[in-house]
Amino acid sequence: MTKLRSFLFNVFFYLWTSVVLILGLPLMLGPRSGLYHLGRFWVRGIMGALALLCDLRYDIRGRENLPQGAFLVASKHQSAWDTLIYSLLLWDHSFVLKQELTWIPVFGQYLVRAGLVPVDRAGGSKALRKMVAQAKQVAAQGRPIVIFPEGTRVAPGQQRPYHPGVAALYGQLNVPVIPVALNSGLFWGRRSFVKQPGRITLEFLPAIEPGLNRKAFLQRLEAAVEGRSRELAEIATHRSAEGPLKQAG
Repeated sequence: MTKLRSFLFNVFFYLWTSVVLILGLPLMLGPRSGLYHLGRFWVRGIMGALALLCDLRYDIRGRENLPQGAFLVASKHQSAWDTLIYSLLLWDHSFVLKQELTWIPVFGQYLVRAGLVPVDRAGGSKALRKMVAQAKQVAAQGRPIVIFPEGTRVAPGQQRPYHPGVAALYGQLNVPVIPVALNSGLFWGRRSFVKQPGRITLEFLPAIEPGLNRKAFLQRLEAAVEGRSRELAEIATHRSAEGPLKQAG
């Protein structure tokens, strides 16, 4: 049954995405806010389908840790779900994302028009400087920026080295950094067709204020994100082992 529900969700996802992309084309000619309303509409449909078809829902914690104005969200990345949910949690935000995504027909043009920050991952120091310059422009507009420090999706319980981009942004933007822990990979895996039922938890952690040196910042960021992500995974695994009757209590 779980595989059938996942199949139906995937069919819905691609059909829904195609319809929204086509119907939203006129918004490309208007202000950026129209694209963000469209993005929220798109993601709400996806989250609704996950709940209805796959019995997969989510909890958001730590919203009180989000400051006003510009800030940097440094998020754990385990699932495609992570790239979607921020459209519902933040307004007029920007993403640091791999440049290849902007080459996707139609969808890539939406990303460019929304003012996201593409990065050439093979571009070395030149690409890093360009990313920082673009991010400064975004922060100057008072917009939050989301970055996945590991650069790719990583399975629960695993960790990859944090890329230098997050430290460069921390050092140059002079804005708070909000670490984010989550356990989405337990339910929607990196290369998994199946979406498992349950509740994803995403948690905004206390801010890391500007002023730390690079080493101290990275140590504090990794400890917060990785430590809490492991805890969230353990909690979800424990609840699953308890079974639905005990969870309900």
